[in-house]
Amino acid sequence: MRLRITLILLAFLAFLLSACGEVWNDPYPAQERGKNILYSSFAERPKHLDPVQSYTEDEANFTQQVYEPPLQYQYLKRPYELVALTAVEVPKAQVVEGGKFTIYEVRIKPGIRYQPHPAFVPENQSLSGQAIDRLRSPYDLALGTRELLADDYIYQIKRLAHPRLHSPIFGLMAGYIVGMNEYAQELRAADRREGWLDLRQFPLKGVERVDAHTFRVTLNGSYPQFVYWLAMPFFAPVPWEAEKFFSQPGMERKNFTLDWWPVGTGAYMLTENNPNARMVLERNPNFHGEQYPREGEAGDRKQGLLADAGKPIPFIDKVVFSREKESIPYWNKFLQGYYDMSGINSDVFDQAVRVPIEGDAAVSPEMQEKGIQLSTSVGTSTGYLAFNWDDPVVGGSSERARKLRYAISVAFDVEEQISIFSNGRGIAAQGPIAPGIFGYTEGREGINPVVYDWVDGKPQRKPIEVARRLLAEAGYPDGRDARTGRPLVLYLDTVARGPGDKAVFDWTRAQFDKLSIQLEIRATDWNRFQEKIRKGTTQIFRLGWNADYPDPENFLFLLHGPQAKVRSQGENAANYVNPEYDALFEKMKNMENSPERKRIIDRMVDIARHDAPWIWGVHPKDYSLRHAWLANNKPNNMARNNIKYLKIDVAKREALRRQWNRPVLWPLALTIAILLLSAVPAVISYRRRERMAARPAS
Repeated sequence: MRLRITLILLAFLAFLLSACGEVWNDPYPAQERGKNILYSSFAERPKHLDPVQSYTEDEANFTQQVYEPPLQYQYLKRPYELVALTAVEVPKAQVVEGGKFTIYEVRIKPGIRYQPHPAFVPENQSLSGQAIDRLRSPYDLALGTRELLADDYIYQIKRLAHPRLHSPIFGLMAGYIVGMNEYAQELRAADRREGWLDLRQFPLKGVERVDAHTFRVTLNGSYPQFVYWLAMPFFAPVPWEAEKFFSQPGMERKNFTLDWWPVGTGAYMLTENNPNARMVLERNPNFHGEQYPREGEAGDRKQGLLADAGKPIPFIDKVVFSREKESIPYWNKFLQGYYDMSGINSDVFDQAVRVPIEGDAAVSPEMQEKGIQLSTSVGTSTGYLAFNWDDPVVGGSSERARKLRYAISVAFDVEEQISIFSNGRGIAAQGPIAPGIFGYTEGREGINPVVYDWVDGKPQRKPIEVARRLLAEAGYPDGRDARTGRPLVLYLDTVARGPGDKAVFDWTRAQFDKLSIQLEIRATDWNRFQEKIRKGTTQIFRLGWNADYPDPENFLFLLHGPQAKVRSQGENAANYVNPEYDALFEKMKNMENSPERKRIIDRMVDIARHDAPWIWGVHPKDYSLRHAWLANNKPNNMARNNIKYLKIDVAKREALRRQWNRPVLWPLALTIAILLLSAVPAVISYRRRERMAARPAS
């Protein structure tokens, strides 16, 4: 009996070992092991995958792999540089009728074909309701393709005005593309709110087909920044067949829409869409081909980013995105090798990164031991504190108000803010323009002399004594109004986000306390905050800006007087006005990048620094980690079509996964031993009773 129990337990142990396989905790199917697959994640389900509506970064992780606008950003170069994607070349502006109109003529490369899709099979354009109900995916149907044509780009531009869709850039484009406003009105009048609205039947005056592979866009006046929009999915092609296919009755009920199933010519196609769990991109078998960049910026070759120069892309066959709602399980899977790259949230920052007092950040010893590498990039965005120019105390061009703004700017320790609240992930701004944008100046010439001195080869914030002197010169010695003797009380408007706000608010008050200024913080919700900004009832407030495109105009317009929030509902939330700045802006905004444009920008930045309508706050720094088997990963803050450049050493990944996830067997063996030992007394007792029962009766 004891032998029988032992054999049963050993068989059970063997069963467990065989059932677990080589790696016990692998979250992916066994058939995916050893495959050329990139593993990533997403936290929130994307809302829009239709390029006419999608505008968020998390959505761009999918749309920019599938859709191809005419242009893209060169992957490696900084400052950012536009290059052709499906276009033959970057189009040049043709100014006509004395500057009244500008024409951009876009020529598309012939021979580009769409991904396989059922919309290109005529029989699939008239499916019965029953046939649609049986579908689990559009790809259950027969698939077809066709060549990319200029008409597809024209069709998408028309969709910006579609009455059933909401494009976030319609208002902007309606002001530039000739006839767009009238076109929107025509479509609204023609729409019957059911069935397919065939936009081919409605010509748009400002968009013209030249030939099968060429189209023209005519703009009112001059808008050089238009070429940057030609690198966004808003201007990617959409075939009319796809819109007609998804408009069939019963399709929307199955979530078969362009908002769910994109159709493009890009390196990848979305083949699985379960936004509650998993989304999958697979290599587009019809991809027209592209080569890895041959040029980059200084240091790229040393970092191995040019090792694949000139090779055909994409390198990766498939991308699996798993939904991760919680940060800690996601982080643990990254450390186990089940995600190829990872962001770094505040919960794990100290575990992942070491930020020395001097020098660049580096991975922690634990990460270094695993070969994990750190990538950093300064975002094309800025966060700032603004002074309302219309406020009688902190606003306006008077010497008194200007020196008050100077004093607060010096006392407000942005470097400390970055260290405490951002784990060092950011750089102190010296003006409105972010790094990587034409017009941004590095080094001594680029510092803000109001706040910084140049000491030992780097900017150093002026001492607090300078701020106190400036405050006294402004008429507020020791934080009191010299005329009335009353304490100076200022008001900061901000958005309340949660319990964590208290630490930020306390720190902010402490910056003003250095000058004996009393700061009252008025926290509210986002809608109320926006209303106060619109009405100009703020005094000091926090805001930020993410660049739409890498042009200095997209930052400098935030201080353009005619775009003041209160007077015109523009983006100049500080309501700042300076006639010289405004005149230079009008001259600069439509210029091509050149030494003359740089000279004008430098003067504009000098004016803004002198007037100090903002505390030039923070350009955030993005930190990301990648495993040693992932190559060619370089952060790009202007585009998200980076997956086609990435490369995986699959064998190295498999080996390290096995090494890091070896099953620990001794607890199981110990459990078996305990079970065996605990069974011994029972076995002995049982055998004793058996022997006693077997004795003959006397």
